[in-house]
Amino acid sequence: MHKHVLLTGGTGLIGTELTQNLLDKGYEVSHLSRNPGNNPKVKTYLWDVSKGEIDEACIIGVDTIVHLAGAGVVDKRWTDERKKEIIDSRTKSIGLIYQVLRKKNHVVKAIISASATGYYGDRGAELLTEDSHAENDFLAEVCIKWEVAADEGKGLGLRVVKFRTGIVLDKNDGALPQLANPIKWGVGSPLGSGEQWVPWIHWRDVVKMYVYGIEYATLSGIYNMAAPNPVINKQLAKAVAQQLHKPFWAPNVPVFVLKLIMGEMSLAVLESARTSSKKIEDAGFKFDYPELSDALKEIYG
Repeated sequence: MHKHVLLTGGTGLIGTELTQNLLDKGYEVSHLSRNPGNNPKVKTYLWDVSKGEIDEACIIGVDTIVHLAGAGVVDKRWTDERKKEIIDSRTKSIGLIYQVLRKKNHVVKAIISASATGYYGDRGAELLTEDSHAENDFLAEVCIKWEVAADEGKGLGLRVVKFRTGIVLDKNDGALPQLANPIKWGVGSPLGSGEQWVPWIHWRDVVKMYVYGIEYATLSGIYNMAAPNPVINKQLAKAVAQQLHKPFWAPNVPVFVLKLIMGEMSLAVLESARTSSKKIEDAGFKFDYPELSDALKEIYG
């Protein structure tokens, strides 16, 4: 079993939970971060991706690197400058690490990198496998460049795993609180047509899948990181309302309103991606929360 994991993006939602999970399993865990860490069990090495600076000692003794770093896709409006930041934070960051691996002796064997189901774009009800083609919008561009940057590790003889992550469901972070807040006030409603497919996944299954990627040396290539039973936006919103014991009656939020509020960023909530989880399940992974109702019950229970 691998014993020393280096994480980028280790202080985000998934990074924090993955760090604790690995520590509980007896791993040594290090972080690459812009700021000193406050976890005495985790060694933090500093880097500044925009300046191309990195503490080269970060790779000492590391067998696996998990690359989660990236500027938030829906945190700010997509100006040209913001788009560049979103892409560079994902690609230049892993590129910095590969520069160090080319220069230094190391024992790194694997790179486990995040990607996203945004790769597929707006595909209606088409069942999307890892072999499905990419779309040509901005979210797809981000994912394509992200994955190409991660694949540079193959030239270093590394096992490269890329997880195309869907909408991660968590009570306090990500998309779910934004969906749940209006529902709590009794004005929840589907977005756009409400018919767009949502590739959701419980955050615990996200962490579990990253651990699976770390521990199973036969795993390589691309895998969809989304639950086996995707739902449409209308079903997701209604299920949240039922779990919160709130009425669900408000009319759909029209597409033009979402575009007015969010601009091009509305792609993130309007695109339809009905993803297949068959490949990762065939590789032996078992979801703890394959059904939306069980996932929401655990989250709000």
